[in-house]
Amino acid sequence: MMKKQKICIIGGSLTGLVTAISLSKLNFEIDLITGNFVNNLKSSRTITVSENNFHFLNKLNISKLLKKEIWICSKMKLYTESESGNFSEIFELNKEDKNENIFYILENSKIMSLMLNKIKKIKSISLKKNKIVSSINNSGLLKSVKFNNNISKYSLVIICTGYNSSLVRNIFNDKMIENLYKEFAVTTIINHKPFKNNIARQIFLDESIFAMLPISKTKTSIVWSLKNFMKKKNNSFLKKRIKIYASKYLKEIKFNSKIEKNDLNLLIRNKYYLNRTLLFGDALHSMHPFIGQSFNMTLRDLICLEKILEEKINLGLDIGSSDVLSEFSDVTKSRNFSFSIGSDILKNVLSFKKARNDIFKILNKSNLAKNIIFDVADKGLRF
Repeated sequence: MMKKQKICIIGGSLTGLVTAISLSKLNFEIDLITGNFVNNLKSSRTITVSENNFHFLNKLNISKLLKKEIWICSKMKLYTESESGNFSEIFELNKEDKNENIFYILENSKIMSLMLNKIKKIKSISLKKNKIVSSINNSGLLKSVKFNNNISKYSLVIICTGYNSSLVRNIFNDKMIENLYKEFAVTTIINHKPFKNNIARQIFLDESIFAMLPISKTKTSIVWSLKNFMKKKNNSFLKKRIKIYASKYLKEIKFNSKIEKNDLNLLIRNKYYLNRTLLFGDALHSMHPFIGQSFNMTLRDLICLEKILEEKINLGLDIGSSDVLSEFSDVTKSRNFSFSIGSDILKNVLSFKKARNDIFKILNKSNLAKNIIFDVADKGLRF
């Protein structure tokens, strides 16, 4: 009987957890090396998941509670700010256009808790909590990973630590496409008076984009992208502005979580892998949150990776070879590049009020255009 090949997944983010669960269905031994989960489990961030990716998550059998933790969004409305300060609706997308929901919304902390519980029950995954990887080196035909004075060897190492980690910078110092938006995202969750709450709203302001993503009848996630000069404003000011914008649609607003701030950049990695080491998730591609597609791109990549590795393991091939990782790169790279560049161009165009209004006037008159938007958001098709 062939000895099981071993994979090391580095990173305790949502990407690291879902990658470990997905690949555990194959005939591998997996070490999942994580840092401290505390900050991630307390985060107020949320993710949007497309219809196809929702079905993929369901197949992972994360928990029977998953459906209870996911909130269905059946409509999306876009607004622009008028000179009088009121918001004018410029575009609507609803599930009547296709026989599907627009997307599903999950709280990071809740889905991570479900995934951690799932991982603890999977015998093929060894969870190494609160560990720090100090080095990754060649060891004969394998790769050795050193963490907290322990050294283990692997056929494949997958790094899910984000684009800005020292581990990624030390190993992958190649050229990449990067656009520093000089913006940051404010995220928080607010409580409000209960109502149906199934419409995602995005408001294009002169210097920012303000999004309200429903997560229950009484809770809504706020994602507000701002220019860096607004970082000087304190949290009291930000909360006051959030209340002013959100109160046009929500009543009896109270803050459910703290304010979080994260820098926003576009990043497209040129090199996906090096010597049995594969980058994954935000380490490969990071984009502006206004289209809510970063995690969806990661899940589409994961579906592809799982399929390739399953085929190779069934043939008894080395899963960490350059041929295997090159195949993954070839299949996903052009799609990810087109999607990232397309979103960047769209973001820049929509920054201009007149262009934004003209674009959405055209889209509102075309069912074909709306169907294209569905397909792009759900399947990651090229622009």
